[in-house]
Amino acid sequence: MITTAPRSQMLPALLALLLVVGMAAAVGAAAGSAIERTLIVFLISLTAIAGMGVYSGNSGILSFGHLSFMGIGAYASALLTVPANIKEATLPALPEWLTAIQLDLWPATVFAVGLTMLLAVLVGLAIWRLEGSAATISTLALLIITHGILIGWRDVTRGAQTFFGVPRETTIWVAAAACLIALVTARLYRDSVSGLRLRAGRENAIASAAVGINVPMERFVAFVLSAGLMALSGALIAHFLGAFSPKKFYFTDTFFLLAMLIVGGMTTVTGAMAGAVVVTLVTEVLRRLEGGLDLGFVEIPQVFGTTQIGIGILILLALVRRPDGLAGLKEWEEWLLPARRAKVRPKPLEPAESDALEARNIIKRFGGLVATNDVGITVRPGEILGLIGPNGSGKTTLMNQLSGILRPDSGEITRAGRDLIKLPAHRFPDAGISRTFQNIRLFPTLSVYQNVQAAALSTKGGKDAPARIAAALERLGLTGISEATAGTLSYGDQRRVEIARALVCQPSLIFLDEPAAGMNREETDALMLILRKLNTELGIGILLVDHDLALINAVCQRIVVLNEGRKIAEGTPEEVRRDPAVIEAYLGTTNHEAA
Repeated sequence: MITTAPRSQMLPALLALLLVVGMAAAVGAAAGSAIERTLIVFLISLTAIAGMGVYSGNSGILSFGHLSFMGIGAYASALLTVPANIKEATLPALPEWLTAIQLDLWPATVFAVGLTMLLAVLVGLAIWRLEGSAATISTLALLIITHGILIGWRDVTRGAQTFFGVPRETTIWVAAAACLIALVTARLYRDSVSGLRLRAGRENAIASAAVGINVPMERFVAFVLSAGLMALSGALIAHFLGAFSPKKFYFTDTFFLLAMLIVGGMTTVTGAMAGAVVVTLVTEVLRRLEGGLDLGFVEIPQVFGTTQIGIGILILLALVRRPDGLAGLKEWEEWLLPARRAKVRPKPLEPAESDALEARNIIKRFGGLVATNDVGITVRPGEILGLIGPNGSGKTTLMNQLSGILRPDSGEITRAGRDLIKLPAHRFPDAGISRTFQNIRLFPTLSVYQNVQAAALSTKGGKDAPARIAAALERLGLTGISEATAGTLSYGDQRRVEIARALVCQPSLIFLDEPAAGMNREETDALMLILRKLNTELGIGILLVDHDLALINAVCQRIVVLNEGRKIAEGTPEEVRRDPAVIEAYLGTTNHEAA
């Protein structure tokens, strides 16, 4: 995987994973059998947590269904390693070719992982565009369906009965090797191009699409990869226990693994490790208390369910006191080690497209409300076009249609003869159209650099991304704060980051929706200077929506006016100011007549 993180952080992170897992394996090998078993279970759990984190941590969608893939991996690998005589005795209806197969652990595991990822492709296609609570509920349905299949497919799984005869080949070193593979994969994925895009989509899906990110596709990739890691953990646990049943991969273990993810922090590999350590330790203590304890001076009676109650309380405490988990939103090295990126010479941001965007007869209805009514507009590279109108006149709705966020009910939107109506929103940046939003839509937990980087890597095929990033940051005066977390910046700086993120896509048209809203006069003047330079030095066309008429009149060569969803005027600032329809829309008929 190509990493988007600087080497100054990534190399120590990978070395730390090797050190921690190696130490755990060494302690387990040197200690007694009880500690060794505990550490094997810990490493298997950590493998599963890493897998869950790849999807849930990077997408922000909590999954209740990933133990389904763990169960599939366990049964698939076990069927390939159980001796033929045991399969003949316990699974007489099993196909002969499957009965005769007997593989070693690693080949069986590789097959189980591949099979599980293939099944995850099919499931992922079914839940392709679900997000938020709908996606979470769909994963719960997946868990229930898979559990039902494992119980019902008796000829292959023995149903609800125990599946036994599995060679117990998961040693401490096998568990450590698999865990290291999972952790390194999860860490590399997090800062891969796909991982960065998915984290951007987690922060704001609409803004991600506006900079060229296909969020459903990135979720799909993470879903399939995470399923493979879960299958790896399933194969490990099957060959550690030697016997298991479908209930092993149902709600109880889902609860414990999600507890590790939530307590540690599901957005990072550091959080996965911290959560696994804490929950494993707490679980071991509570299990001993659950059976009762005689302290000499007092005897604690047996209390069944102590472990589940204790872990539940731990989850509640984590959500109240540390909602982002013990590790927070960053990896340990991102907190401790400065990001040192190689210096890159900025590449001039030269838009390639020179054709105008033409919109004709645009109509958009929301129920009985006609938000844009037969609107036509032309946006040309090389000019700044103002779009004004009273509140509720349809300005933002029109901009959303021109940038692909909304699809018109009827009308035409073309550029260079290309129909853009059915073009997905994430394809608009490569059509030379970028935008900002009325309410700032940054990726707040990512750095300034990562905000711009996500856009650069998702447009123009990622070509010359570092040079384009350097140019965009330099032009907006953000180079000195490029590693700052975007959500911590001042309002004005956040606006500049949003413009830099749009600019790095090398558009020939930029749509700015009320960029001066919330700014003081000094910040607005600075913004006006930036817009003029983008227009005069780069030849970028700008569609500017704003209520600051002084800003509109100062920078726009042409203005379009909307009122109640209709275009009522178009012309130079002077022509628009004198237009009776505009005066009436802003001042009202009575005031106009009085004037």
